[in-house]
Amino acid sequence: MAGIIHAMKKTLNDLPDDIDLLKKLLLEQAEQLSEKDEQIDHWKAGYERLLQQWRLAQHRQFGKSSEKSPGQGELFDEAEAVVAEEETSNEADSSLEKNDASRRHRPKRKPLPKDLPRTVIELDVADVEKVCACCQGALQRIGEDRSERLEFIPAKMTVIETVRPKYGCRHCEQNETHVTIKQAPPTPSLIPKGIATPSLLSQIITSKYQFALPLYRQEALFKQLGIKLSRRTMSDWVLKSADSLRPLYQRLKDILVQQPALHADETPLNVVKEDRDKCYMWVYCSGTDGPDTPHPMYKTALKPIVLYEFQKTRQATHPKAFLNDYSGYLHADGYAGYEQTETQLIGCWAHARRKFMDIAKSLGKNKTGTHTVALNWIQKLYAIESRAAQCETTEKAFAYRREQATPVLNDFKKWLEKTVTNKPPKDKFTGALNYCLNQWDKLVRYVDDPHLSIDNNRAERAIKPFVIGRKNWLFSNTENGAEASAMLYSMIETAKANGLITYDYLVKVFEELPKRKTGADIDDLLPWNVTLTS
Repeated sequence: MAGIIHAMKKTLNDLPDDIDLLKKLLLEQAEQLSEKDEQIDHWKAGYERLLQQWRLAQHRQFGKSSEKSPGQGELFDEAEAVVAEEETSNEADSSLEKNDASRRHRPKRKPLPKDLPRTVIELDVADVEKVCACCQGALQRIGEDRSERLEFIPAKMTVIETVRPKYGCRHCEQNETHVTIKQAPPTPSLIPKGIATPSLLSQIITSKYQFALPLYRQEALFKQLGIKLSRRTMSDWVLKSADSLRPLYQRLKDILVQQPALHADETPLNVVKEDRDKCYMWVYCSGTDGPDTPHPMYKTALKPIVLYEFQKTRQATHPKAFLNDYSGYLHADGYAGYEQTETQLIGCWAHARRKFMDIAKSLGKNKTGTHTVALNWIQKLYAIESRAAQCETTEKAFAYRREQATPVLNDFKKWLEKTVTNKPPKDKFTGALNYCLNQWDKLVRYVDDPHLSIDNNRAERAIKPFVIGRKNWLFSNTENGAEASAMLYSMIETAKANGLITYDYLVKVFEELPKRKTGADIDDLLPWNVTLTS
């Protein structure tokens, strides 16, 4: 203690007696402290940004991908909606109280399809046991219990051996004159002189492009069945099959650009034998994902089509060239490349929401902020879409959307403009606010036409099968392989969107295409026209 007092006395003795000089020293020290405080604040802000980025990266790697916000509620919900929700909840609670707890949580198994082949096994008691234990009389059959189990029969290979008899004239042969030989022509085949049938080609292609099973794994599966089928052979078949589908692809493209509203997206692809870091797979689609996933607002009459296109770059010239002079609506994200098309661009509220969700994920659990208010505004818009989907007709649904969503959009924009003025320009939240404001004209356009959707999730779901497949086969080896992938994914996803079993559809197409001459009508093979027998 004495040492500290001595040091303080020494420091005081070192101070000048001049008051003005003391003031100057104090001001200099205050400036130094202020600079240090600014540095500390800068370091803290940098640390917080790094921490948020780390949390977001962790969530993207290991967390759930859903962007829903359950339990958050709607800040602007109508009173009648809340009352209706409470009444529904009370009715559900009342009914649950009447049931036994064990039965309440027991799942109900769906019956197996009736058209599956069935083998009936009857487990009966022995005849000597069909005697009453009391009176020794014969027991009569009074009922039965039935249960179902599903048996799996592994795939089996069969060989189709085609015999074409030859017929000739023995008389002419003996006289050494012109010999007439007649023989039935071979069945037209996609792979002439090859062993691949339409069913085998369809199996290989759907396994790879629908179920993401690479060819080297299929090679191992065929080996287990006693068939030596190399990857090289299957790759050659895949390329030839894809090439045969070009006329059908072009016909689908002609119909696609006749639709009033389209969706587009793109994703990177690594092509080994291309001297560039990234190539890209583009997707263009219309209609819905399939008969079981209708448009979120209305039953649309748009043709369900999904077309992929491989390109070496992400340049804006690619969507412009693909769509050509198409001037309808195009749902897309904020990528500036779509601006060069002749289309009327529709913004994506899912992309806008994602920017606020990234902030929520970076902050960690149970942390709210102004971003939560923005999420609730967007959730309000999606709630309107859900309620519009319950309307009986497209006209009523569209009218409900315009009436309910328009004032919400107007109020949301006012909130965005007010909030962004109070935030630093490089803040992540400010970036999310500016994205909404910069895209505003495109984001609000969906209320102008019943063919439009609130987001571009149609294209994002369409590109997802390719992304999942890419995780298994990682890359394409050549440009031809990438183009073949685009062709085959197009056929498979379009068939799925039309409610077809893709294996059956490809079998039909591969049977019929070799029979058609170049330029022949193929409209009967379009997914919404085709007749499948299996």
